[in-house]
Amino acid sequence: MSQLPTTLRLVLGDQLNANHTWFKQIQQHVHYVFMEVRTETDYATHHIQKVMGIFAAMRSFADALKQLGHKVQYIRINDPLNTQDFNGNLTRLIAEHSIQTFEYQLPDEFRLDQVLQSFSEQLKIAYKVYDTEHFYSQRDTLAHLFEGKQQYLMETFYRHMRKTHKVLVTEALQPLNGQWNFDKDNRKPLPKKWQVVEPMLFENNLQTVYDDIQSACIKYIGTVDPKKFIWPIDRTQALALMDFFIQDCLPTFGDFQDAMSQQEWSIYHSRLSFALNIKLISPKELVDQCIAAYMSHPDRIAYNQLEGFVRQIIGWREYMRGIYWLKMPDYQTLNFFNHKQALPEWFWTGKTHMNCMKKAIDQSLDYAYTHHIQRLMVTGNFALLAGIDPDQIDAWYLGIYIDAFEWVEITNTRGMSQYADGGIVGSKPYVSSAAYIHKMSDYCQSCAYNPKLKTGHNACPFNSLYWHFYDRHTPLLASNPRIGMMYHVWHKMDDAQKTAILKQADYYLNNINQL
Repeated sequence: MSQLPTTLRLVLGDQLNANHTWFKQIQQHVHYVFMEVRTETDYATHHIQKVMGIFAAMRSFADALKQLGHKVQYIRINDPLNTQDFNGNLTRLIAEHSIQTFEYQLPDEFRLDQVLQSFSEQLKIAYKVYDTEHFYSQRDTLAHLFEGKQQYLMETFYRHMRKTHKVLVTEALQPLNGQWNFDKDNRKPLPKKWQVVEPMLFENNLQTVYDDIQSACIKYIGTVDPKKFIWPIDRTQALALMDFFIQDCLPTFGDFQDAMSQQEWSIYHSRLSFALNIKLISPKELVDQCIAAYMSHPDRIAYNQLEGFVRQIIGWREYMRGIYWLKMPDYQTLNFFNHKQALPEWFWTGKTHMNCMKKAIDQSLDYAYTHHIQRLMVTGNFALLAGIDPDQIDAWYLGIYIDAFEWVEITNTRGMSQYADGGIVGSKPYVSSAAYIHKMSDYCQSCAYNPKLKTGHNACPFNSLYWHFYDRHTPLLASNPRIGMMYHVWHKMDDAQKTAILKQADYYLNNINQL
């Protein structure tokens, strides 16, 4: 007689929540299954660190459950019985071991939600679906908040979340320190000769995981030292990184959260997004610990440092998830500007003369990470100005970043970054000329292009592409009140200057792979 318990529970690679109700008690009739499958490694070309990190965290989590006494089965990528998809493996296990009930947690991605829902509905046994118990909000919280409205303002959602969960509010549900948002205090470039704290990096030996990926011939991008894997792969490491951020980075985080530097790849950012997104830690415990540190040491942590980070977690992260579940699957097809330009080849190599792009891409390939301004105002900014097909830029962002899961990636990329949703997420396109990058970074100091020139052989491509973007999309953007000033400036230029700028931009677009 089979020893496999009669309830089979599937745990996905981004559902590694040790505090979930599932794991509160050991039940002999419950068996947990983890799977490394090609349907997950191959739906995008992922960074090697992303694949390794998820596999390593899954293996570590499964081992921890076994040590606690839970019944666990783990299907590795090269297991000869691995059908390389969830349906095939689950069907085999259910049949082989006479499973009576199948259970899973709500996936965060629409694609997997459809796969598991369809699979469960065709079963001849009972099934049950659980919440992941991770987020502050539910899938439909945003939809209910904005029911009947045409705009989905993040600030409105953020304030709602603060009040609902009593985060940084008074007893009367008013904001601490008199205002909801301190973003204007958080836009400083790094001063010259500023000494940034050294980031906490781990040295996980993942040679076995790396070898398994190699033998499975999984296609990937990026680089890694398999014996010194720097990202957290279990809850203990994630908590250590959280403590490091709160102690050493949070006191300066807000001031420089938008700053960029050639010498510093981490600056004061938490780099907790990977641990959060695979649920090694929860947003609530992170926010609670940050607030506790502020309350204990208000002399060390100014309020704008704290509020800026809390807004990213309880506001932006939850907001993006709400938009995702409100607008999928149509959201993944939106292309407001009808952009069709192919992604430049150097997005995959970093071999470009534009120093800001080179540094951001090289960092992405080396660390599977850049912070939000590098993603939005460097790589994303260029892609939007150049008219890159949002399908291609989506695939790049989804693959190259260790923290990129579709529910949070696509709304940031297709929405916030590329404005392909026509204004669902952002009220205007986030584009800039070289001036912004020059102000917020030191990239321009050692670049082949001059950030002050719009035309000429070494004029920064961002400058002419910026005006080219506005000119070609005049019918779609001219009536937007938030960018009326840009059209006013453009129309004031004489015809000769405008012609020269557009000609310069056309040259760059026609020779985009040589930039």
